[in-house]
Parts: sequence; C-alpha cells; structure tokens
Amino acid sequence: MFPIRDSVGRTSTPVMVWAIIAVNVGVFLYQLGLGDRELQVFLYRHALVPLRYFSPGWAMEVGLSPSDLTPFLTNTFLHGGILHILLNMWTLWIFGPALEDRLGPVRFLALYLAAGVAASLTHALFNAASAVPVLGASGAVAGTIAAYAVRFPFAWVTVLVPVLFIPLFFAVPAMLFAAIWFLLQVISGTSELLSPFAGGGIAWWAHIGGFLAGWALILALEPASRGAAGARGWYNGGPWEDPDRPRRWTR
Repeated sequence: MFPIRDSVGRTSTPVMVWAIIAVNVGVFLYQLGLGDRELQVFLYRHALVPLRYFSPGWAMEVGLSPSDLTPFLTNTFLHGGILHILLNMWTLWIFGPALEDRLGPVRFLALYLAAGVAASLTHALFNAASAVPVLGASGAVAGTIAAYAVRFPFAWVTVLVPVLFIPLFFAVPAMLFAAIWFLLQVISGTSELLSPFAGGGIAWWAHIGGFLAGWALILALEPASRGAAGARGWYNGGPWEDPDRPRRWTR
C-alpha cells in the first residue's frame, strides 16, 4: 500500500519539508562520494550502533565513544540506497506539507526530529546486542504519518496497491491508512522478535517507536487534535467541510 497523494489543501509553502528533504539528499550524495572504507567508518560513527551504548568496552575497542549520543539523531539523515531514500522522502512529501501548514515549520521540525530520536531509542532497546548500524528517516517519517492521521483522520489518501502486477488505486481515510501501516509494522516487528531471521534487515521497532512518538507529540502540540479534524480536498466530486463543523458532502 503505497501513498500517492492526499486531499488536504495547503495555505503555505512547506519550506521545512523541502529543507529536510534537501539535507537528506545532500547527505546521501556525500555518502555516494565516499570509498568503501570511508563509508564504513562514516556509518559506524554517525549511524546508530546499539551495542555501542550497551557495551562500552566493545565500543572503546573499535574506536567508538559510548558517551556520544549524536547518532540517535544523525542516523535519521543517512540512507542505505537510492530506493531507501526515495521511499522515505516521497512519504514525507505526501504527509509532511499539511502537517507543517498546521503546526508551522518550527513545531513541525521539532515533531519530526523528536520522532526520529524516539525511533532510534526504541530500536536500540529492542536490539541492544546488535553491532549492525541502523540508519534512515523511516522512524521520523513514521511519526509524521501518525501525527497526520491524528490531525486529519478523515482526509483521503490515494494509495497504490499492486495485485498480481496490476496497479490498483484506492482512496482511504488517513486514519485507516495509518492503522493498517502500523499493524503491519507490529506484525513484522513481533515476527522478528520470535525469529531474528524474519526481520529482513528492516528496523521495524524503530518504525513503531517513531509512530507512537508522533501520535503522542501531535496531541501535546495540538490538543484540539483529540477531537479529530477533517480535511479540505477532492474525492468523488466533493470536499469535506471544515473540521469544526459537521462533516457532509458538498457538490
């Protein structure tokens, strides 16, 4: 289920979303310019290696500082390949602008970064013995999805669902999209706990931690979100009305 577009109108330019995307792309281009050895050293220093913090002796042996906490944040700006960064930045572009429009650029950035750190902490707690670097904006993007779903639960998200190589398009409420997405992460994360080989190299618990953080943060930043907001936009010829008024179809 791949998001294509959403139905929420914008009233301002999403400068912070663009800035985040630009930084991620810039860092990725820098990674591409490194040699194999340089890239390995770079990732071990700036990606998140959980064992670094749970086994200080090991960290010192391999030249890592167990007191340096910056990787909990810096790893969210690193990516492992072109598809990795494309998926993350595309999803951010779908859900980020409406949220930034509502929160403003500063509060949106705070939510995004906090969700990324929460994702890193969650991954570290569930993978304390791992010496494998974890990296990517997925946790921060997961927090963005959750916050969007809480703030705009009845906005429509157009998704692509490939069935037997046939692309099918559906429009689903944001809350349903987020619920299905989160359920898939929990199922995959639980499977990984039961069988370490079932994870497929994906940090499922980072996604879960980032999602829950985004959910909690939007309620703290926007208490009115507890009352469920709607969203202006297109769908079957009519927009949803203002979220503070009863929802109805108009033509």
